Amino acid sequence: QLQLVESGGGLVQPGGSLRLSCAASGFTLDYYAIGWFRQAPGKEREGVSCISSSGGSIINYVEYVMGRFTISRDNAKNTVYLQMNSLKTEDKAVYYCAARGDSSCTRGAMMYNYWGQGTQVTVSS
Repeated sequence: QLQLVESGGGLVQPGGSLRLSCAASGFTLDYYAIGWFRQAPGKEREGVSCISSSGGSIINYVEYVMGRFTISRDNAKNTVYLQMNSLKTEDKAVYYCAARGDSSCTRGAMMYNYWGQGTQVTVSS
């Protein structure tokens, strides 16, 4: 069974950090671009960041996470990460990772084939 499983979410104070992980089982991520998306309460799901299959191309879709969030991948571990620093209350959301059956990134959620179940990130004092 092909699965993506996110982990690493939780409750953190403003200014804190979290590292989300996205682990694949049942398939190898080597040939997939991986995107991180998030959905805040009452809002539509939005793309946050994406990394190409080789890791050579990274796209940040949300301007206000630039310089704070870093996407990376370890194909040997079949895992993609999202390091989130200087977290703000507006970063509170459910974060999803998704795999796209193509080497390159795209912003549209519909272009991703496999999705994880999501991990909750709450930023609050």
